[in-house]
Formats: sequence, structure tokens, C-alpha cells
Amino acid sequence: MHLDQFDHLDRFPPAPGLGAYEAVAAVLSDDHIVERGLDEARAVAGAVLAESGVGGLTEMVVELSLKLAEAVERSAADQGLAAVDLAEVWFVA
Repeated sequence: MHLDQFDHLDRFPPAPGLGAYEAVAAVLSDDHIVERGLDEARAVAGAVLAESGVGGLTEMVVELSLKLAEAVERSAADQGLAAVDLAEVWFVA
């Protein structure tokens, strides 16, 4: 088997989870200031849009929403709260 057989793999768009991970990792990174992390997250979103179009960006947003919902559910359970109530505190209040 030769590596040439895998040349076609670069034609497939990256998984939505990869872009979501890169955006979150950019914001969470503690080796730089917050603004730089936000700029890097915006750059990831721009790259996903450029490489995969609106559909790819939409899938990345859906993936981020799913993972964030899981995190809210875990945090709410730890605090003895309903997840929807904690989400309201985090995003609306």
C-alpha cells in the first residue's frame, strides 16, 4: 500500500467537530490574551466558511451547540439545577 492511495482524502471537508474544537481551543488557550483567542476563533469560523461554505459553517454551529448543551447539562446536574435554567443564567441574564 502506498501513501499515494490516500491523496483523495484532502478533497473531503473536515468534520464539523474539528472546526468546533479549534474554535473552542483558541478561546480557552491560556497562553495569550482573550482578544487574540477571539480573533483566532473568528479565523477558524472564516476558514470553515471558506472551505466548506455556509453548510459547513452551519454544521460547526450545530456541533458547538450540541457540545455546549452537554456541558450545560453536566454543570447543571452538579449544581442540582435544571439545564434550561442554567442556560438561561449563562446566556440571557
